[in-house]
Amino acid sequence: MDITLSEIQETMEWLSSISDDKGPGTTRLLYSASWLQAQKELEARFEALGMKCHFDAVGNLYGTLEGTEMPEKTIATGSHVDTVARGGKLDGQLGIFGGYLAVKNLLETFGRPKKSIQIISMAEEEGSRFPYVFWGSKNIFGLAKKEDVETIKDANGIGFAQAMHNCGFDFATASKDRKDIEAFIELHIEQGNFLEEENFTVGVVNSIVGQKRYNITLKGEANHAGTTLMRFRKDTVECMARIVIHAIDKAKAAGDPLVITFGKVVPKPNTVNVVPGETLFTMDCRHTDAKFLQEFTTGLEADMKEIAGSKGIVIEFDNWMNETPVLMDKNVVDIIERVCKDNKMNYKVMHSGAGHDSQIFAPRVPTGMIFVPSIKGISHNPAEDTKVEDLREGIKALAYTLYELAY
Repeated sequence: MDITLSEIQETMEWLSSISDDKGPGTTRLLYSASWLQAQKELEARFEALGMKCHFDAVGNLYGTLEGTEMPEKTIATGSHVDTVARGGKLDGQLGIFGGYLAVKNLLETFGRPKKSIQIISMAEEEGSRFPYVFWGSKNIFGLAKKEDVETIKDANGIGFAQAMHNCGFDFATASKDRKDIEAFIELHIEQGNFLEEENFTVGVVNSIVGQKRYNITLKGEANHAGTTLMRFRKDTVECMARIVIHAIDKAKAAGDPLVITFGKVVPKPNTVNVVPGETLFTMDCRHTDAKFLQEFTTGLEADMKEIAGSKGIVIEFDNWMNETPVLMDKNVVDIIERVCKDNKMNYKVMHSGAGHDSQIFAPRVPTGMIFVPSIKGISHNPAEDTKVEDLREGIKALAYTLYELAY
């Protein structure tokens, strides 16, 4: 199978050039002019391969190469076409243009498949324009609710429904039941540095981590920074600092794949000469095992209460996200691994530390993911990049997997 480096480079540069602004990076927000342009140009490229294309009610694009013997059975691939603001040239769109190149080369090498192969360019995953994620994949399975988005607006006050209508789409009126999809494979950059650091060129993903996210509020007592002696203070920043160090030490002791992040801190009154009487901070905790994640965070909550109590400070928890880990289909994972082994690819079976459209697909259809390395682990950034040689390995792994499943 001859997928050339120049072909990959050209296709990547073409799609990433379709942006809301000139950069740096690619900005292609849901239902923007560049978003619609990208979907229309993808449709044209798919049709040039002989694929039948259609859009659903919310703007997901489907390009289908009909099978010669079992066209009613579908092997699907794809990812999301939207980006974060000033994002990179690979996140999301690699799964689309990689799928396109895989299908193109399969056609040139082996002709039409026995089962149908479908590339799905999903409308949205990132939540970058509107406060809603997985809009594209959730609509494929009828999981999205109209009432969740019909009143939300972007930073410029443009409503979700208005933006969608301006692109020629409207809400779906009936839920979907995709009984035809026998497997879904998503090609994606790792968005971490594991593959690069460990010198692997392909990751065979067997699970996506569960995530628990918290807003945590500490309530103490604001007071004068000069006249309040240290032993009399109810300083919420000091309390937070003790909590954060304890939690990070405990997470390191637990070991991989547990990760914990304290990413946002809002002290009040947030001024130089006042002891902060209230502090809000966030916690993001992830692990591949649901039971372990629950037990770890439950224990951590108890520790935090004890630390806060010892300082005379009230602590409140808002656990606003509880995403359970998602396993990929064992049979699909085995096929991807066998393909990598048979073609002497330098691969590693691993988990994903980030969320992806595959976590919406996996509970409903047999699903697998293929990763390629991210240089320095950088993503959601104009510097996001992968060696073109590694991109080729990932696209080849996808193509050979589609061949096993559809031919």
